[in-house]
Amino acid sequence: MHGPASPGWLLVALCAATGAYCLLRMRSGVEDQRRAAGGEALMGFGMAAMAVPAAVFTPPAWVWPAYAVVFGAAGLRALWAARSARHHLHHLVGAAAMVYMAVVMAGSPGHAHGHGTSGTPVLTGALLLYFAGYVLLTGVRLIPVGAVAGGGPGTAPGAGTGAGWGDRPELARACRLSMAIGMLAMLLPL
Repeated sequence: MHGPASPGWLLVALCAATGAYCLLRMRSGVEDQRRAAGGEALMGFGMAAMAVPAAVFTPPAWVWPAYAVVFGAAGLRALWAARSARHHLHHLVGAAAMVYMAVVMAGSPGHAHGHGTSGTPVLTGALLLYFAGYVLLTGVRLIPVGAVAGGGPGTAPGAGTGAGWGDRPELARACRLSMAIGMLAMLLPL
């Protein structure tokens, strides 16, 4: 967050593109997928706004508490939704990470991220481990089963099932993978 301009803009582009794709996924015919895509769109656009380089725009002080409230509410919604679908627990962790980053940004003078000699805070380290593990696990899950089993080209998941592009689980995983990579990039400078 608020690092050098070029990587910051790349992170903004990744998160905004992911958020836009998640908005398109909200057209799915499956209600649970629409709800998940809505939460992911909020996360993508929130991350994009948070990643804008400070040299371009330094938000007013009231923005960080507003982030904490919005993503706190998103976390409560994800907690409620986790009763019926386990993947909402990931949304809960993502919302908690956004609240955490907003609190850190609100509490840092001039929004600097120096830690001195204190090292990485425990919560930052735990979130980094979670998202790194999530990235690795999701990346492995995106490998097509046909490619692993020697099924050859054209045997990708969802191929020939008549599923719309918004209903394909591998695209939803790729969306979550992109946001997890973005979250890692935002947590590293904390």
